[in-house]
Amino acid sequence: MCLAVPGRVMDIEERDGTRMATVDFGGVVKEVCLEYLPDLQVGEYAIVHVGFALQRLDEESARKTLDLFAELGLLQEEFGDQWELAAESGGTSPTGGADVPQEVQQ
Repeated sequence: MCLAVPGRVMDIEERDGTRMATVDFGGVVKEVCLEYLPDLQVGEYAIVHVGFALQRLDEESARKTLDLFAELGLLQEEFGDQWELAAESGGTSPTGGADVPQEVQQ
């Protein structure tokens, strides 16, 4: 599943002409491209999908969404270790194939 997840911008830097941010998603930290939100600042929240910040979000909405995602186990599903998730699900996908992370399948 690919969720759009709210995260808090921790720092911003430019890499090879592209604004990039370190973003905290409720304890999981990832690198995110800020090209779609060029005025986003450190401390602000944004909705992030597939590594791109897409929309600014207020802190209260971001925290409520992160809490709900965590309660539903969606953060673990989105950001968790794929090998661990496969082991917990019995090693098979709903289609009957092995749950092998995309990086290994290639």
